[in-house]
Amino acid sequence: MAGPVGIREVAARAMVSVGTVSHVLNRPELVSTATLKRVLATMDELGFVRNDLARQLKMGGGTTLGMIVLNVANPFFGGLAHACETAAEALGHTVIFGSSDQLDGREDRYIDLFEEQRVRGMIIAPLGGQTARIERVIRRGMPVVLFDIHANEGDFCSVALDGNAGGYLAVRHLLDAGRRRIAFLGGPLHQVDDRWKGALRAVAEIDGASLTHFDTLDQTIADGRTIGNQLAALPAASRPDGVFAANDLLALGLMQSLVIADDIDVPRDISIVGYDDIDYAASAIVPLTTIRQPKEALAEEAVRLVLDHAANAEAHVHEHLLLPPELIVRASTTAA
Repeated sequence: MAGPVGIREVAARAMVSVGTVSHVLNRPELVSTATLKRVLATMDELGFVRNDLARQLKMGGGTTLGMIVLNVANPFFGGLAHACETAAEALGHTVIFGSSDQLDGREDRYIDLFEEQRVRGMIIAPLGGQTARIERVIRRGMPVVLFDIHANEGDFCSVALDGNAGGYLAVRHLLDAGRRRIAFLGGPLHQVDDRWKGALRAVAEIDGASLTHFDTLDQTIADGRTIGNQLAALPAASRPDGVFAANDLLALGLMQSLVIADDIDVPRDISIVGYDDIDYAASAIVPLTTIRQPKEALAEEAVRLVLDHAANAEAHVHEHLLLPPELIVRASTTAA
């Protein structure tokens, strides 16, 4: 099988110099109209594809960003990736994506791949904060923005929703509605620690209120259904009367299990608050009260920071942004 067509083959077929083909690719204003048309037609005829990676290395920078999310199957991360793509495109850049699926090895492989491809910068939702692999690419000069990590120092930028404030807002809403036996649903806990601490802070303000943690291996609808089945099997007096789920998928799975139980009414018996405000939240069988993450604002800030670092490596000042949460009240919560 023949290899890829290069500029020498194009030059020979179009009967021009290699330098002329290079001008057509990089400085077409220096080439006559007739020659430009002839060279472009030859490229089409031969199936020539320009090597943008080589061009980027020669020019000292590319127009591609790498992005790693925890799980692209989660509608929130899918929406965030789309928002980053839109924000980058508005600034003349493209984004290539990888999903770690919460596997350390896969996250590391994507980081290595993006570095090999000489991306202009990376936006990473990391599994374990600033890992050794991330530190290594930062030391080698790669601009990195960490998403959904709450940092205040380091050789990187970070962008996140204020999860502590979000957890507080969610549980305070349940408490203000008269709920006192609050359950926090979500894990692994280190990934949602800020939301848990916010929930603890809210419960500490109300005498007689309690907070129980139901751990999950992941944050999927199936995990939510599993906990829902456990709660439905409890005596009514032992069940929580308010649940804060660490994301909307958990909340929706929980709700699915509870609404099919004969003796449990959502929200009268158990009120539920989610987190993220994915598109499905508003159209659930009981529309879900949730904490909204502003995907577009998060994406715009992440893209801005990584491109600013890439363009101003020496003068760049690392920023650590915490955006404020917003409570969206729907039918899954009501007064006790």
